[in-house]
Amino acid sequence: MKRQIIVGAMLLLGVLQGTAGQKFELKDIMRGEFRQETMTEVRPLADGETYAQISVDGQRIVTYSFKTGKQVGVLFDAATARGPKVNSVDGYTVSPDGKRLLIQTETKSIYRRSFTATYYIYSIQNNKLEPLSDGGPQQTPVWSPDGNLIAFVRDNNIHLVKLLYDNAESEVTTDGKRNAVINGIPDWVYEEEFSYNSAMAFTADSKQIVWVRFDEADVPQYSMQLFKGLSPEREEYRDYPGEYTYKYPVPGKQNAKVSVHSYDIKSHQTRTLQLPLDKDGYIPRLMATSDPAKVCVVTMNRHQDNLKVYMCNPLSTVCTMIIDDKVDKYVKEETLEDFVISDSHILLTSERDGYNHLYLYNLNGQLLRQVVNGNYVVKSVYGYDEATGDTYFSANPKGATEKQVMVARQNGKIETLTPKAGVHNAYFSTNFKYFIDVWSDMNTPLQYTICQTNGKQLATLIDNKALQQKLAQYDLATKELFTLTTSEGVTLNGWMMKPKDFNPQKRYPVIMYQYGGPGSQQVLNQWGIGMNGNGAILEQLLCQQGYICVCVDNRGTGGRGAEFEKCTYLRLGELEARDQVEAALWLGQQSYVDKERIAIWGWSYGGWNTLMSMSEGRPVFRCGIAIAPPTCWRFYDTIYTERYMRTPQENPKGYDEVNPIARAGKLHGALLLCHGLADDNVHYRNTAEYVEALVQADKDFRQLVYTNRNHSIFGGNTRNHLFRQCLNFFNSELGSK
Repeated sequence: MKRQIIVGAMLLLGVLQGTAGQKFELKDIMRGEFRQETMTEVRPLADGETYAQISVDGQRIVTYSFKTGKQVGVLFDAATARGPKVNSVDGYTVSPDGKRLLIQTETKSIYRRSFTATYYIYSIQNNKLEPLSDGGPQQTPVWSPDGNLIAFVRDNNIHLVKLLYDNAESEVTTDGKRNAVINGIPDWVYEEEFSYNSAMAFTADSKQIVWVRFDEADVPQYSMQLFKGLSPEREEYRDYPGEYTYKYPVPGKQNAKVSVHSYDIKSHQTRTLQLPLDKDGYIPRLMATSDPAKVCVVTMNRHQDNLKVYMCNPLSTVCTMIIDDKVDKYVKEETLEDFVISDSHILLTSERDGYNHLYLYNLNGQLLRQVVNGNYVVKSVYGYDEATGDTYFSANPKGATEKQVMVARQNGKIETLTPKAGVHNAYFSTNFKYFIDVWSDMNTPLQYTICQTNGKQLATLIDNKALQQKLAQYDLATKELFTLTTSEGVTLNGWMMKPKDFNPQKRYPVIMYQYGGPGSQQVLNQWGIGMNGNGAILEQLLCQQGYICVCVDNRGTGGRGAEFEKCTYLRLGELEARDQVEAALWLGQQSYVDKERIAIWGWSYGGWNTLMSMSEGRPVFRCGIAIAPPTCWRFYDTIYTERYMRTPQENPKGYDEVNPIARAGKLHGALLLCHGLADDNVHYRNTAEYVEALVQADKDFRQLVYTNRNHSIFGGNTRNHLFRQCLNFFNSELGSK
């Protein structure tokens, strides 16, 4: 197997001045001492020439010029605004007419994307704040196109506020009830697996509200035990533990029944739209269009291999299918995230030809052209310029580890706007004259640069030079991208980090980090790599202690087309684990690697992959750490699992033969399991059942449980404690220098 170096080993930031030699401390990493500067809550404004952003202290919303990057105004200042006191701005939305803002504060997270918050209506002209509602915190407020109405959700019901009538509030729905009926926002599984938190919209004339109703009364529920704990302390559970119960459908079980409804604001009439939908089908998106008689509704069948787009009339209730996209095996979740509707067009990504490509339709569903061809993947979609006919997107024509911002001209010519190697993302102005290029590579933290859409750079907003200068004072590992070829002839991408004082005559222990789930990518030429991100800062600490750190993207991961990504279909974990074992075997053949001291670890799917790899049958791993791992897909949710596995009734062998519990007797190497007891995503049940299988198989292991912690296992000192235990475990099992 011949190793091919794609990017040569480079000493990170070696060109910067500074005295190296300092050592990383875990607590400093966990405190965010090496976190890069970023731009958050960036909103391109309607004039096409400016954008807005929350100030670093959370007190102001500031406007900047797209031409110069310089401040040109202040939309909101908490210190001078009249009305209720706002301690911190967590988010904001600008009304369509630009006259008002919705100010989000006192935000409290619910699940990954959902939250409640207290919102205020701010009049820019009068410099005055007013509460959106006095009835309690709100969710997902939406402006009407004319800027005179706001709809929001509270306690699973939609409420309407009329700004021209002294902010009079009324209820649009009244049947909402916890764990029974939800109006206007998705249920847990839709939110988590279809990646959105709002399911309602106004029509273009501001006369109707249209929403998805989720009837989850028959969905099985799951309960998690809660304790008093600390950081935060739950005083209500001091004497007895409590529980949190919510609806969570596992594979093959009942999902919420979904339907689409409209509400006529003037007549107060509610209608049910005649949407053709399978009894067990999904409605993963609902969006307004520029036509008052058309609301766009996207549906999918339960197998998720057939996406349909409907235009629905909220008055007549008639729904007309305009796009019917069938693909092999399953539709990628990113298809929904990248679904774009402009004034007259629809942009849809699809793998119908084997690669995630981009297609342009009109609002009647007529396919105008395939925007992208070629053996590369569209990664994100930014929009369609109605004035020029140009389409803006990002893709990886230079290879799976890269991403460039691109434009497809109306004449079909495709241009790369960001030719610099690395990973680029973008914020475009509303008129597509400018964009903020967000770029990094493995050795350079994020840089934010304003560019024109002819590619010309206008100004640098953030360069993160201070972080680079700070890091230059430390003993930094080298980073390199590489490829390997397995014994089955499969080429895999990877990155490797070696200690600064690397000696090719020595043999080093290796720690392999991976995730490996469908469509994911950990091997990218960007700063945000590694177990804890931030330039693989945790791996820098490990290299400092004498380890080589490696990450390999196995089969099933993204960026390389449908064949590579979907080959794991119906048997998740089998090929992924085989590839991780093959990667370890390849590493063991390198002269500088101690093949008897190779470890593997990962979080979530990476935890699953760790357990599957350690029990693959070939004993290549000395030890491993699985954090918050699924252990049997029968325990996970319907939408994610069935997308890749179908139901247990259809695919019992895939569920029951290919999982860590079934392989418990084959576990080889020392194992540390870590899980949060209040994990609403991958339930602690997964670890509990796996532990029992290990006990009965007479396998030794270590286990850490974290009180009241969710899938992210954070809060107070928790993350610092978790990673310290991981580092201690590696040092104990592998030995550090």
